[in-house]
Amino acid sequence: MSDTRTRVLFALFAIPAVVAMAWFGGYAWMLFIAAVQVAAIVEYGRLVRAKGATPQRGTMIALSLLLLVVFMHERLAADAVLLFGPLAWPLQWQALLWVLLLGVMLALLVELFRGADAPLLNLGSTLLGVMYIGLFLATTVGIREIFTVVEFPVGRVFGTATLNTAQLAQLERWGGGTMIAVLAGIWMCDTAAYFGGRAMGRHKLFPRVSPKKTWEGAIWGAVAAVGSMLAARAIALDYLGVVDAVLLGLMIGVLGQLGDLTESLLKRDAGVKDSSGMLPGHGGVFDRFDSLIFVSPAVFLYLDFIVFA
Repeated sequence: MSDTRTRVLFALFAIPAVVAMAWFGGYAWMLFIAAVQVAAIVEYGRLVRAKGATPQRGTMIALSLLLLVVFMHERLAADAVLLFGPLAWPLQWQALLWVLLLGVMLALLVELFRGADAPLLNLGSTLLGVMYIGLFLATTVGIREIFTVVEFPVGRVFGTATLNTAQLAQLERWGGGTMIAVLAGIWMCDTAAYFGGRAMGRHKLFPRVSPKKTWEGAIWGAVAAVGSMLAARAIALDYLGVVDAVLLGLMIGVLGQLGDLTESLLKRDAGVKDSSGMLPGHGGVFDRFDSLIFVSPAVFLYLDFIVFA
């Protein structure tokens, strides 16, 4: 009961803060995700070191933060023009290739010169950290930034290239509402899976990785995520069709739970229960954001290439 009380009290303070930053978006959301990236990478590094590898923590953090900048590309480019006038600026996909290609080269060279044991393990764990935590989490910024005027298909949705005040406000509501809906879907999925599993759980979902999770709980979680996205569509996200909302809900419900199982696999291999004790009653940052890490790339790709293609 003491642990449950701690979890609830911490959530009462943390959830409104996260929701507020998701709503305002922009640099506030980017800085929040940057903090999550850094904390999760530090915790991931502890797991990897428990297996005898020595990942390049500085390289992982630097490349992850650069990937965040890539997903802020259009906003940064527009702000740079306002401040400094016309500038030569790479396209977003070009910037992504620069970071990934030069990042791999950097990791190889750092490993060459630092002389640590087990270079293959070190390089593998370093590059996995960059992709799994750095790139995947950076797409949360990509989701929020789709709804800026420079990224959004303004002409196709609104029928005009020049938006009035009401349309700009609607775009902001869609952006903040979408990110909050993704977070709420994950939280609802976790809650429904926990209580559904306790009440009805009979068949083990993945006992090799997480002995307490059941198929019944997983189904309840997926249903709750779909219901959450349908509710979000009805309340605020009217740019989504019903099919879009259902598919996004399924992505959140299925991939969110797979993300949790994936992190559990890493923790079990490292022989630890939580990635850290940073968040009172909730374990580590990696523990709390493992579902978002897995969900965000799929949601970003679906919005960018399907809904707004």
